[in-house]
Amino acid sequence: MILYFGNKLSIHGFTPTMIELLLPEFKKQYKIISASSKLNTVIRLFDMLLVFFKNINNAKLILIDTYSTNAFYYTYIIAKLSSIYSKPYCPILHGGALPNRLASSPKLSRFIFGKSFINISPSIYLKQIFEREGFKIQHIPNFIEISNYPMKSRKKIRPKLLWVRAYHKIYNPLLAIYILEKLMVKWNDAELCMVGPDKDGSLNSIILLANQLGVKDNLYIHGKLEKEDWITLSQKYDIFLNTSQFDNQPVSLMEAMALGLPIITTNVGGISSLINNKSTGILVNSNDPDEFVIAINELISGEINGLNLAKNARIEIHNYDKAKIINKWVDFIDSTIK
Repeated sequence: MILYFGNKLSIHGFTPTMIELLLPEFKKQYKIISASSKLNTVIRLFDMLLVFFKNINNAKLILIDTYSTNAFYYTYIIAKLSSIYSKPYCPILHGGALPNRLASSPKLSRFIFGKSFINISPSIYLKQIFEREGFKIQHIPNFIEISNYPMKSRKKIRPKLLWVRAYHKIYNPLLAIYILEKLMVKWNDAELCMVGPDKDGSLNSIILLANQLGVKDNLYIHGKLEKEDWITLSQKYDIFLNTSQFDNQPVSLMEAMALGLPIITTNVGGISSLINNKSTGILVNSNDPDEFVIAINELISGEINGLNLAKNARIEIHNYDKAKIINKWVDFIDSTIK
């Protein structure tokens, strides 16, 4: 039996984790009990504890989705209990801000990541950081199902920008508005489409800033869309922007690579392990709208060949196809529970 303590908030409109997406596949081979789908923090913790104590005697492996936010303490509690019961547990690392958590909670971090059977990182970036801290770690990347993402060849690039992420300050959505304002100095027909759930009230700030800068008529805002809907929407746009200040291995970038969208992204966290500058995308400094605008103009003018970027990215993303990553997880689980 495998116990999985995960995000489980996708049913409430949040993005599911990789393990959540793989659960149907895993359940064909393993008995998996998971928690928790509760939104209230106290009830959620109670549900996790109930699942833990009810099933711990039969558990051979415990997987824990691990974040740098307050959910970090869920990981600590489950890790502590797993250690008491001498059960192997594996934190699955999420979010480019986890290095900050190592610094801000050193004692808890040493316990969680030092006592684990092994830590699982979806990005080379986090793997390198955790190795430097002396923690055992294995790299199993995020994935997409590439057959679900039709590639569009964009031979001519227009100033039509797409941004897909949660509206949250760590993803710096306001930067996209400043980029649009600067781009409209030269291209008054420039468009920015933003897609995602509002997680911290940033959406109101976006709308307010767009009004202040006079770009609201060129801004198109959507909430969270079903995968198929935003894939269809992406066909109308020619450049994908990622403005985040912290990052790991964002699935939205992987999806843009598969769709043939030339990518301009901040060079933060694990991004450079996914995007090769001016080969599979364009890397720019964080929080610098001028660098974004320069890169956009280079794509529009053809100084940087957007079609070549897109073709190279599509080739690269095949390394992250779902079938390949499932095999990595199965090999890991089999070697652990035997």
